[in-house]
Amino acid sequence: MSSGGASTTSAAGGTSTGADGTTSTSFWRNNSRTIPGRPTTVTNRIGSSRAIGSSSSGGNSSFQDYQDSVSDAWDLGDDEFCIISGVVDTRISKRASQTAALNVIKTHKSGTSGSGAARPQNSVYLDASDSKDSPPTGRTEQQQSVDDTHVAAELRIENLDIQPPSQQPQHQQQSNDGVSYVNDQRLRQRFHAYPGRPQLLKLSSNVASKDVECESKYEKFSNILEAPLLNLIALKELSWSGVPRKMRAVTWRLLSGYLPTSLERRQTVLERKRVDYRKLVQQYFNAECRDECQQDTYRQIHIDVPRMNPHVALFQQKLVQEMFERILFIWAIRHPASGYVQGINDLVTPFFIVFLQEAVGPDKDLEQCQLSDLSIEQRDIIESDSFWCLSKFLDCIQDNYIFAQLGIQAKVNQLKELIQRIDGTLHRHLQMHGVDYLQFSFRWMNNLLTRELPLYCTIRLWDTYLAESDGFAVFQLYVCAAFLLHWREQLLQEKDFQGLMLLLQNLPTHNWMDSHIGVLVAEAFRLKFTYADAPKHLEAKS
Repeated sequence: MSSGGASTTSAAGGTSTGADGTTSTSFWRNNSRTIPGRPTTVTNRIGSSRAIGSSSSGGNSSFQDYQDSVSDAWDLGDDEFCIISGVVDTRISKRASQTAALNVIKTHKSGTSGSGAARPQNSVYLDASDSKDSPPTGRTEQQQSVDDTHVAAELRIENLDIQPPSQQPQHQQQSNDGVSYVNDQRLRQRFHAYPGRPQLLKLSSNVASKDVECESKYEKFSNILEAPLLNLIALKELSWSGVPRKMRAVTWRLLSGYLPTSLERRQTVLERKRVDYRKLVQQYFNAECRDECQQDTYRQIHIDVPRMNPHVALFQQKLVQEMFERILFIWAIRHPASGYVQGINDLVTPFFIVFLQEAVGPDKDLEQCQLSDLSIEQRDIIESDSFWCLSKFLDCIQDNYIFAQLGIQAKVNQLKELIQRIDGTLHRHLQMHGVDYLQFSFRWMNNLLTRELPLYCTIRLWDTYLAESDGFAVFQLYVCAAFLLHWREQLLQEKDFQGLMLLLQNLPTHNWMDSHIGVLVAEAFRLKFTYADAPKHLEAKS
């Protein structure tokens, strides 16, 4: 409350007027970012926003508006709002979006969609002229012209289809701009935010991999892979910038050291290693053969596996979870120095997806894939190849998972020293607000950024990791440094510990594509080239 009548506050609580007659927004308008528990602005009409509580009719309850805006204060996983893909910082009430969607579908179904350009039947639009309580009516040409002129007056929710199951087409439809629209069941999977969960959006998107899908690259890979004696150095150099999807499975087997370079020996080695894995499962996975320590390991794996991706149907299939349990348990038995550590379960996922894609075909949508549709032989191949590639992949970072995870602690300290020398301003900003590097970068190191990036981006990143000539253990440090520096401007805008941690633990990478990973690894290479051969840069100050 102001004293002496120096300022007055509107009844709605949205704006305040100072003594000089100027009007300024209230405290909740200072930060435009949407933070759980903070009041937000409501878009009354597209293109014009009002503060929570400001009333246009005088009859609305400002308190009710404010209460609704902060109802997510204690639930970071709340999906009260849907993030609109491709529109930054734009949010729309789920109730309004569903109401508009059902109205549009009803209108199209009755054949009274009105004049003007036809829209994709499976897309939902919220127009400035549409009311949440009244169904859309026929549009005049003038209204259509206004909508086409002002892009902000029309917000498209991508990948949404709320048709009844009986009316859903077998194939995804596409709009004129090539955007595909998928069913409503996947909408919740896509838009529901799980802090610290892997972002499995566009699991098998052709758009996401368009940067590496080119004929010239296919030809280069084919020439290398079909040679009687593989040139592994040439394969690494070519794979560093990304591997085409059709070539990825065999390339990963070769880069990880699972397959020999001799073409004539590959099939023999594959068959022998797959048989060896089945023998390991028969010997160690039987519950009657486990001692108490092994039983504790299995119990922890059994708890962790269902938690990996609870919002993705593929990973909730019983066959998939049993496959992950066997892979992780056998790996833990064969690596007693570390055993099973939480986070290793996430590292199986990229291998599983790559080999599953090979089994079902490069054009198959994995989100709708049923593992039970595959033969037992195909499932055994996916499982055994995932196990052996995971084992080879983790060999160079074994110290990350030993007792106390000393390898990760050392890398976190190195990251701190590196950022301090690269960007002192950012380092001091984090330190000033009490942010410890261990609080956010431990997960980056432990899970190799799988929980920070969409899965297809993780797979693209691992193309580069596997292609690193000296192993990716050192390169991972510079990838994390480049990743942190990428968010420099957003981090410097945060002025408290809570805001910094919310951003660092939920970085907005849901729209990232292969091109973003290409820039990230290029920047990491630049940092490595500059600092890796200068040991003083990574030594603590005396």
